[in-house]
Amino acid sequence: MVQLKLQITALVLGIVLSTSALYAQSNIIDEVIAVVGDNPVLLSDVEFQHQQAMMQGANFQGDLKCHIFEQLLLQNLLLEQAKLDSIEVSENMVIMQVDRQINEFVNRAGSKEKLEEWLNKPLHRIKSEQRVIVRNQMLTQQMQSDITGGVKVTPAEIRAFYRNTSPDSLPMVASQYEIQQITIFPKIDTEEIESVKSRLRDFQRQVAEGRDFATLAVLYSEDQGSAARGGELGFMARAELVPEFAQVAFNMQEPGRVSKIVESEFGYHIIQLIERQGDRVNVRHILLRPKAKPEAIMAARERADSIAGLIRQDSISFEVAALKYSMDKDTRINGGLMINPYDNSTKFEVQMIPPAINRQLETMEVGSISDPFMMKDERLGKDYFSVIKLKSKTDAHRANINDDYQLIQTILENKKREEIFNKWIVTKQKESYISISPNWINCQFEFSGWNK
Repeated sequence: MVQLKLQITALVLGIVLSTSALYAQSNIIDEVIAVVGDNPVLLSDVEFQHQQAMMQGANFQGDLKCHIFEQLLLQNLLLEQAKLDSIEVSENMVIMQVDRQINEFVNRAGSKEKLEEWLNKPLHRIKSEQRVIVRNQMLTQQMQSDITGGVKVTPAEIRAFYRNTSPDSLPMVASQYEIQQITIFPKIDTEEIESVKSRLRDFQRQVAEGRDFATLAVLYSEDQGSAARGGELGFMARAELVPEFAQVAFNMQEPGRVSKIVESEFGYHIIQLIERQGDRVNVRHILLRPKAKPEAIMAARERADSIAGLIRQDSISFEVAALKYSMDKDTRINGGLMINPYDNSTKFEVQMIPPAINRQLETMEVGSISDPFMMKDERLGKDYFSVIKLKSKTDAHRANINDDYQLIQTILENKKREEIFNKWIVTKQKESYISISPNWINCQFEFSGWNK
C-alpha cells in the first residue's frame, strides 16, 4: 500500500501504447465524473485505465474501477497542491521523457506511420498529448517528494521499531549472495580493428555516392536496438550518449552528412545527423564491433586461469588481483565486489544474478574461487572470461536487525512516509473543492473524505 500511494502507479500516471490504442478504437461516451479543485476526472480516464489493468492481468481484491477512480482523485489532489505551491518541472526533462516514450512506441508499432495509423492521429498530436501526461506525472512525483521528503529515522528509532514489531509482521528475506569478480577481455588485434574501419569507410563512400544510410544500418549495424529503425536513436541529450559519440554528434551541423569514424566502448561507429533541436540531437549510426580471434580467446582464458591459480595459492589476494588485472572498471577498484544495480547494495538474490554466474554458485562454498568461465557483456556486446569468488551467502530468513538493518530502516521510513502522506490527504480533502458524480459516491474509498 505504501508503494502504491507514494509512487502513484503507472496504472494512473502512465499512458502506454495499448491504452492509447484503446482510446483510438473505443466509442466510450465521455463525461466528467468528479472535480478536484480545478481538475476534472473523466469517465474515459477510469475506463481506459481499467481496460489497461485487465489486459495486464490485474488481480485486485475489490472494485478495481473504484480503486482507479480514487487514485485519479488523489492524483488531481496532488496536482492542485502543486499548482498552489508553484511547483515546476524542467521542460527539457519533459521533452526528453516524451521522446523516449515515443521512440518506444514507434519501436513497438514498427514505424512512425504504423503508430499514427494505429492511434488514428498524427505524430505531433501524440507527442502533444504525451507532454501533458508526462508533465503531470513529474509534477505529482515532485509534490509527493515535497510532502514526504523530510523523513529521517535514528538508530534508536530503528531498534525500538524492531523490538515492538511482531516477527511475523516482518518480511521473509530470500537467500542472498555477495560476489567478487575478475574480468578478462580477449585482446583485439590491430588487423581486426583496421578491417572494421575499412568496412565503415566503404559505407561512408557508398552514402556519398547516393546509397541510403538507413538501409546500410538495417543490413550491417550491430546495434540491435537501433538497426531495425535504420540506425535512428531518436532525440537524445548529450548526457544520454557516451562522451566520444556525443562529441561528434553534437558538432555535426548539416543534416545528411556522415561523420568520421568514432571509437567508443561499444565499438566503432559512423554517424549521420538527422535533426538538431536545441540541446538535443537525433542521429542514425552504424556500429561495428571488432571480433577477437580464437587464439586471443584462448589466451584470455589462460590468463584468467593463471590469476585464479595465484589466488588459490595465496600468492595474491582476490582484492589485489582484481585491482591489478580485472578489466571491469566498475568493480576493480573495490576488490571486484559486484554492485546490485537495483538497490546499490552488494547483495543479490538468485533471480538477480546472471545465469552463467548462478551455474558456478551451485557448486561453490563461501570463500571459494571459480574456474574461468565465459560471459557476455550485454551492454557492450562483448564476450569475456570471469573468475568469481563467493564472498558471503545468507540463507532465507525472517528479516532481523543484525543481518537486515538497512531493510528494517527502509520499512520504518516508508511507514513514516505513509503516515505523513495519509495525514496530508485527510487535511487536503477538507480544504479542497471536491465534487463527485452521484453514480460514484457509493464506492468503498480508502479515504472517506472524498464524499462531501
